[in-house]
Parts: sequence; C-alpha cells; structure tokens
Amino acid sequence: MPPKKNPLNLNPLQLKTLTLLQALAQLPDHSQPAEIEGAVLVGNLPPPHGDHFHLGAAVVASRDATGLHNPAVWAALDRKGLIKSLFPQAAVVTAEGLAYDTGLADSLLHRASH
Repeated sequence: MPPKKNPLNLNPLQLKTLTLLQALAQLPDHSQPAEIEGAVLVGNLPPPHGDHFHLGAAVVASRDATGLHNPAVWAALDRKGLIKSLFPQAAVVTAEGLAYDTGLADSLLHRASH
C-alpha cells in the first residue's frame, strides 16, 4: 500500500507554512545548519510587499503565507515534530519537517518560465 498523503493530518494553513519553511531552508540568505542533526535554522523571514513576496527565484502570494506570522500554526508544527519554534524570529526545521511531502511547492512557489 502506498504511504498515506499527509500522514500527520496537517490542516491547509499548516501545510502551506511548512512548504514555505522548507523553501526558506534551501536559501542561504534565510537558513543555516542547526545544532540538531539534519535540521536547518530558518530566519530572516521575507517581508511581503503588496500582495506577494520573494523566495529566491520564486514569488509567493501573501495570502498563502499568513501562517508564517501565526503562533498557533508554529505551535502545531512544533507539536508534530516538524519544527522547533523560535516564534516569531526563527524556526528550526527538523529532518522530519524537511522530508515531509506537503504536495504544495509547485502551487505556492510561482517561478517565471523564462
């Protein structure tokens, strides 16, 4: 049997937030290795300007990033072992959090086709 999609039953806002934290973990301006093996410290959260903000070469709609400023979302992700919250400054995205397949990267991270 194939693995269950969303095995931790994250709600849509939690899935979006984890997707963005995973993307930030791949950007040197926003991440660095954490003290926990396999984890990445994510900080320097990008400020929105207007209805969007930039994550490297991608553009993200501000409406999809409300969880980045929501302590309840960070607490839920922390409780499920996907991050260690340092809200509001930073999050340590655990190895489990980095590996969790949210299925949303392509729909949230808009990249230019040129």
